[in-house]
Amino acid sequence: MAARYKELYEKEIAPALDKKFGYKNPHMRPRLDKIVLNMGVGEATQDRKHMENAVEAMTLIAGQKPVVCKARQSNASFKIREEQAIGTKVTLRGDRMYEFLDRLITIAMPRIRDFRGVNGKSFDGRGNYAMGITEHIIFPEINYDKVDKIRGMDIVICTTASNDEEAKELLRAFKMPFKN
Repeated sequence: MAARYKELYEKEIAPALDKKFGYKNPHMRPRLDKIVLNMGVGEATQDRKHMENAVEAMTLIAGQKPVVCKARQSNASFKIREEQAIGTKVTLRGDRMYEFLDRLITIAMPRIRDFRGVNGKSFDGRGNYAMGITEHIIFPEINYDKVDKIRGMDIVICTTASNDEEAKELLRAFKMPFKN
C-alpha cells in the first residue's frame, strides 16, 4: 500500500504546481527529498540510560532505527568527552518519509499545546524547511507513562525546490499549518 501523502502528491499536488509555476518538465517540479529528525540528548553524559530511552523513542516515532551521534571533540564546560554519545538522528526517505509527514501534520501538530501554526519564515533559501518541537510526546506512538524525560527534537524537511516560494507552496499543498 502506497503512502497516502505520496498519492496526494502524484494525483493533486504535482498538477497544481505545474499549473501555478508553469513547469514544462516533471523534473523541474519540486518534491520532497528527505526528512531528517534530530534529538540532542545532553543528559547522556551523566547517564547512558537517557541515550537508550531517546533511541527507543526515536525508533517509535520514525519507524526505523536512528544513528547515535557522537561528540567530535572534548569540551570541559559541557562535561563532554570525545566520542561520547550526545544525540540521535534519523533520515527518512520514500514511503516512510510520506507516512511521517502525514502523521506530523494530521496527528502530532494538533496535539501541541497552544498551537497556532508553524513559522513560515524557517526556510533556508534553498527550499528546505526546519522546525523544532519542544515535546516528543505529541506523537501517538509514545506511551506517556514510560517517558523518563520530555525531549525536544528538530525536524528538517528537504525538498528539491530551487527557492523558498516553491518549497512553501509544496508544503502548503500538503496542508502544513503556516502562521499568516
